[in-house]
Amino acid sequence: MSDEFWLSYFNSVRDLRTIGFKEPNSSGRTVMVEYASPNTNKPLHLGHVRNLLLGYSVANILKANGHKVLKVSIVNDRGIHICKSMLAWKKWGKGETPQSTGMKGDHLVGKYYVLFDKAYKKEVEELIGAGKKKEDAEKLSLLMLECQDMLLRWEAGDKEVVDLWKLMNGWVYEGFAVTYKTVGVDFDKTYYESNTYILGKEIIQKGLEKNVFYKKENGSVAIDLSAEGLDEKIVLRSDGTSVYITQDIGTAIERFKEYPDLKQLIYTVGNEQDYHFKVLFKILEKLGYNWAKECYHLSYGMVELPEGKMKSREGTVVDADDLLKEMFDTAEATTKELGKVDEFTEEELAELYQMIGSGALKYFILKVDPKKKMLFDPKESIDFNGHTGPFIQYTHARIKSVLRKADVDYSKALSTIALDPLEKEIIKWIYDFALILEESGKSFSPALISNYVYELTKAYNRFYHELTILKEENADIKTLRIQLSKACGQTIANAMDLLGIKVPEKM
Repeated sequence: MSDEFWLSYFNSVRDLRTIGFKEPNSSGRTVMVEYASPNTNKPLHLGHVRNLLLGYSVANILKANGHKVLKVSIVNDRGIHICKSMLAWKKWGKGETPQSTGMKGDHLVGKYYVLFDKAYKKEVEELIGAGKKKEDAEKLSLLMLECQDMLLRWEAGDKEVVDLWKLMNGWVYEGFAVTYKTVGVDFDKTYYESNTYILGKEIIQKGLEKNVFYKKENGSVAIDLSAEGLDEKIVLRSDGTSVYITQDIGTAIERFKEYPDLKQLIYTVGNEQDYHFKVLFKILEKLGYNWAKECYHLSYGMVELPEGKMKSREGTVVDADDLLKEMFDTAEATTKELGKVDEFTEEELAELYQMIGSGALKYFILKVDPKKKMLFDPKESIDFNGHTGPFIQYTHARIKSVLRKADVDYSKALSTIALDPLEKEIIKWIYDFALILEESGKSFSPALISNYVYELTKAYNRFYHELTILKEENADIKTLRIQLSKACGQTIANAMDLLGIKVPEKM
């Protein structure tokens, strides 16, 4: 391509704040992205963080591609796991509250989930020691029997149990809200399993009448998907109660009824549920819902630490709040070590540390292809010179510093300059942003945006170090280079915003 072509293109976009973005709602498609499916028996952890960041970023990317996007969450707020925390608090809590302990509500409830598991395991070990088989010991555990009774009482609407459930869930929701705000994600609507778990039972009955499902000898209802390479799937238990997929069938149908213009439903859920979603979509298809083919499982790999896999019941997970604090503290220590704290007020520094720490975490997670399992290393993520968020943030701050010192006519169109290869490279990268944005929207992969902005940042740093900008003697070349800096900074900011990452004006 000739220099004239690249200059003509650059003159057409250099002042646009939304380089590469399509007009809002221009595609005519409404897309729902579900992310964050926490249980109300424990705080959010590192695995939830990947879910949150991935779902939120994909929603941003789809919106930038011109789609109308609905961001939703479903909270698993009922079931045996929630009763474990409730029973443990009732037995050993002595009336503790978030206010009396100073603990976040989700942390307090999670504490009792861990306590239940420890007490339950001890009880099972004692029964095994008394000669019972492990399988029998688990069934005979008095704690588990009490827990199961509590669940039955909840489903029957027992006031004492329901009031306790509302109280403890309320603590958890307050805790979740704080974490979501710190992470920087939000939702347009939240669904609750307690409201949706019976959805689908009527659909199953209709499916029985149409021979989509069949009743087994023990009274349970199932579907045979062996012809599709799947297995038989139970959709109602023999006692008539719902299973998870019953709820998911009903919830999906309700969502398409609730939003008649909905074209696609995306579920952001870990890859351990790959099979579940294959079954769900196939059942919806067999029930005659044409939109079933537009349902998509945004599957992602697990996050592990250098120490190995996390386990909630054993209390060995990396808590999201603790992780965020560690990131902010590491950002503070690294920034001070590099001597980059001059001319900042204490308030500005606190905001900067949070911006750098949060950016480091988000970028490190989102630069990895969603399908891949990943190892998270907090120290590596915050390197100012590596393939990291802080490196990109620092480059943006560097560009802003150049622009503050510049005095040029940003509206001046330059079309006859011979481009240096480094200047041309910057324009090419800006040109590519729209293509990368479109591709990331089609593949639901923020990693494409992440790695694009890293390459653009590297290109600018080469440009910055090898060419004269502010001291360039040729007025037109100086103007072009400052214009390029401004456009590059805006593109970096646009790309990082899609990842949910803020970029500083100075650093």
